[in-house]
Amino acid sequence: MTAASTWLLLTLAIPLLGALGVLAAHRHANTREAITLVSAAALFTAVVQVLLGFVAGRELTLELWPLFPGLPLLLKVEPLGLLFALLASGLWLVTSVYSIGYLRAKHEEHQTRFYLLFAIALFATVGLAFAGNLLTLFVFYELLTLSTYPLVTHVGNPQAMAGGRRYLGILLLSSIGLFLPAILWTLQVSGTLDFVPGGILSGHLDPQYAALLLALFVLGVGKAAVMPMHRWLPAAMVAPTPVSALLHAVAVVKAGVFTLTKVVIYIFGTGYLATIPAERLLVYLAGFTVIAASLVALRQDNLKRLLAYSTISQLSYIVLATLSLSPMAQIGAALHMLAHGFGKITLFFAAGAIYVAANKTQVSQLDGIGRRMPWTMAAFAIGALTMIGVPPTGGFISKWLIVAGAYSQDDYFVMAVIAASTALNALYFLPILKRAFFNPESIPPSRDHGEAPWPMRLALLITAGASLLLFVFHAPVIELEKSIVLVLP
Repeated sequence: MTAASTWLLLTLAIPLLGALGVLAAHRHANTREAITLVSAAALFTAVVQVLLGFVAGRELTLELWPLFPGLPLLLKVEPLGLLFALLASGLWLVTSVYSIGYLRAKHEEHQTRFYLLFAIALFATVGLAFAGNLLTLFVFYELLTLSTYPLVTHVGNPQAMAGGRRYLGILLLSSIGLFLPAILWTLQVSGTLDFVPGGILSGHLDPQYAALLLALFVLGVGKAAVMPMHRWLPAAMVAPTPVSALLHAVAVVKAGVFTLTKVVIYIFGTGYLATIPAERLLVYLAGFTVIAASLVALRQDNLKRLLAYSTISQLSYIVLATLSLSPMAQIGAALHMLAHGFGKITLFFAAGAIYVAANKTQVSQLDGIGRRMPWTMAAFAIGALTMIGVPPTGGFISKWLIVAGAYSQDDYFVMAVIAASTALNALYFLPILKRAFFNPESIPPSRDHGEAPWPMRLALLITAGASLLLFVFHAPVIELEKSIVLVLP
C-alpha cells in the first residue's frame, strides 16, 4: 500500500478510532472532549494529505471489501468528493469546539453518546465522499442516516422522538423505496455501478426511461430535500443546535446534494442528459422547491425552523445548477456547497448561542439583542449575507457562477429563480438584522446576559470568517472542480 493510499484509509480509521476513544473515556469529560478535538484535527490533516496526493497526480483508489462479485466497497478520490471531505472534516473540528461550550452550558445528558455518534457520522460522511461506486455510496449513505437518528432524538422528550421518527421514516423509505431500485436498475442496464466521467448509461438506456430513472434518483436521495421529500428536515429541528449544524451544514444535507451531483456527472453524464427533454421537468421541480421553501421561511417566527426552510431552498440551488447542465453553473453548485456550509453553520451556531445566553428561540424576541451579543449577531449578519448572496461573502461568487452559467445557455428560468429567491432571502433575513441592531429592546430578558461561552463564540467567528475568506480565495476551488466539468467558457 502506498503512502497516499494509507492516508486515504486513515480518513476512515481516524473517526472510528476517535469513537472508540470517546467511549473508553466516558467517565472523564475533559479526556473525552480532548479525544474528540484530536480526532477531528487528525481527520482534517489526513484529508489534506489526500488532497496533496491528488494534486500531485497520484491515482488514489482503494478496495475495502469485495461485498459482491465484481461490486466491491471501493474508495476513489475525485475533485467533488475531495471538496466534500474537506468541508465535512474541517467543520467537524469547529463544531466540536462549539459543542463543548453548548453541551456544558446546557448541562446536557448523554454527552458521551453525542460525541460517539458524531464521530461515527463523520466516518460515514467521509466514506460517502470518497465512494468509488454507487454501491459504496449507498452503504455509507444509509449508515449516515442510522448514526444521526439518535442525535436527532438526543433530548428524548416526546417531541424529539416524534421528530426522529419522521426523520428516519422519510429518509429510509425514500432510499429503500426509490434510491435502491434506481441503483439496481442502473446495474441491470449498464452492468456496472462505477463512477465514470461522462457517465455509464449512454447507449444502454432509452432516453424516455432515463428520465424516469433520474426522477427515482432525485426523489430517492431524500437528504437533498427536494419537495416533497423535504419534511424530515424541519422535523429534525428538535435536535440540539450542534446536531442541527451537523444536519444542515456538515454532513447530512450535503450528502444529499453531493450524491445527486455525482449521479448527474458520473452515472448519466451531462452530454447524455442533454438528449433527454423530460429532464427539464426536474429542473422545474428544483426551481419550485427553491421558491416555495423561501415563501414558507417568510412565515416562520421560530428561528431554527426559518433556517431549516432556508436550507431546503439553498440545497435546491445546487440541484438546480447541476441539472441545468451548464459547466459554469455546475462549478457554481460545487462552490455553493462550501458557501452554504460556512454560512448556514454560522447561522445555526448563532441561533444556539442566543438560546444558551438569552434563552430565546423566536425571531420576534430578538429586538435589541445585537447590543447585548454584538459578536454573535455580527457573525449572524455575515451568514445571512452569504445566504442572500451579496459581497463580500462566498455566496455571492457561487450565485454569480450559477447565474452566469444559466445566461450562457439562455436559461431564463434558472436566472429568474435565483433572482426571485435572492429577494426572498433578503425579505426574511434583513428584518432579523434590523430587529437585532436597530430596534429597542422591547421585553427585558429574564436575566442579564452577554455573549455565550467562549468556545461557542470562537466557533461561530471562525465559520463567519471562512464565509468572508471564500469570497477572496475561491479560485483554488474553481480550479479543482474544472477537471470534472471540463472547462469554463
